[in-house]
Amino acid sequence: MTKIPDFSSIPAYTGPPNEAQIEACLRAVAELGAFRHALPKQVGGFGDDFVALVKSHRRLGEASRDPGLMLAINAHLWGSVFPILLYGSEGQKEKFLPPLLSGDWLAGHAITEPSCGSDVQAMATTAEQTGDGYVLNGEKRYITNVPLADWLVIYAKLDGKISAFLVSREDEGCHFSNDGSLDACRGSATGSVSLKNCRLGADRLLGKIGTGTQMIQKALEYERAFVFAGIAGIMDWQLAEVVRYSRERRSGGVHLGKHQAISHRLADMKLRLDTINLWLGECARLCDAGQRLTLASAQTKLYAAEAFLQSSLDAVQIMGAAGLESGSAMAELVQDAMAGRLFSGSSEVQKNLIAALLGTGDAYRLNPQSHS
Repeated sequence: MTKIPDFSSIPAYTGPPNEAQIEACLRAVAELGAFRHALPKQVGGFGDDFVALVKSHRRLGEASRDPGLMLAINAHLWGSVFPILLYGSEGQKEKFLPPLLSGDWLAGHAITEPSCGSDVQAMATTAEQTGDGYVLNGEKRYITNVPLADWLVIYAKLDGKISAFLVSREDEGCHFSNDGSLDACRGSATGSVSLKNCRLGADRLLGKIGTGTQMIQKALEYERAFVFAGIAGIMDWQLAEVVRYSRERRSGGVHLGKHQAISHRLADMKLRLDTINLWLGECARLCDAGQRLTLASAQTKLYAAEAFLQSSLDAVQIMGAAGLESGSAMAELVQDAMAGRLFSGSSEVQKNLIAALLGTGDAYRLNPQSHS
């Protein structure tokens, strides 16, 4: 069984982190093996399962208390590592997976565009086939990890069909920047990609021409299923802190938790957290059994995002003015939780997807890429 580290050595932020601090944190996490779970030993993984991945991410979340870090890790894994594992050629796996798993290379995926919302078929970025490769043109926006990334899996339309390409920040005609960065999820770095006649060799096509839609679906299913594994660890810490505060703070001659208005909020926070754990366990079970998790991942993401926001609001309410002090972790988690309703697809899109899978619409057009 894989030993899960306690992640206590991960560097802590003092104030809002800059890109250098975020990068250092990601590489430190990689050194402790956080990128190697649920991956076969042949490619450098631990050869363990998704249950181990959930346990590892949960412990990391509790230690770091940083939703942005968890978002960055998930963008790296589901946006690049797993697509290369599932769709890459043997040469691509040999070239990319070792440095991606070690943290020598940081990566993600680029789907979102300035004028393209939840319908990926409206994607405007294009790829043209040339005699010796491809030429990409377009713009991607609100991309997690792009200011730090060495590589991105970038999606573009080739002959009207969405395809995936492996793009380096060093490629001519490609510019990774922090333009349009988001003030949300402190431990993550977002930005834009500009592609102007970006020329790539034939070996940069990931998978077959036209399989991009399928790859996006798979990547987002994994991301929705497990992005809240680490955040559940943060919620463990959050609940423990609020319970401690309610015991120490006295009101009306008794500790705060004796008041029903407070104790009921604490009970609700506990119930939400345990329900998230059940959903995470179900997603891990489905993955380890080789079963499809389209519906379960959408349900997990929807429930967990709403639960995280409500519990963060409850935590501030219980702590009162102390929860709103400058630099308060509880107040910062409220902002992070608001972003949680948007990244990997908004709560509204998850509801649309769940309804579509029940037979009320076209589930295959509902592939949100907010914060992708």
